[in-house]
Amino acid sequence: MSIKTVDLEALTNQVGTLYEAVVILSKRARQVSVNIKAELDDKLSYFEGFENELEDVRMGEEQLRISLEFETRAKPEEIAIEEMFNHEIYYRRAGEDKDAV
Repeated sequence: MSIKTVDLEALTNQVGTLYEAVVILSKRARQVSVNIKAELDDKLSYFEGFENELEDVRMGEEQLRISLEFETRAKPEEIAIEEMFNHEIYYRRAGEDKDAV
């Protein structure tokens, strides 16, 4: 995994403060993580009824392929940061008027 620098000034200009940006990104990363986990569980649930057949090389290879596919995906934090820079995250402050822009 390579380390990428993030322009913190761009994040703070977009949201207001660095603290707010971190809170928004952490909540979005948690949502992405839950979605990825649900997708992985859904794909691996196919293999639940095949306990006796799991020793079969093809079944093990398929499970390994699925696991490796999910390991090579972008991490939830990376996805959240990319969405923030692309203005794809909707957020609002508590107590804001609904009519305020």
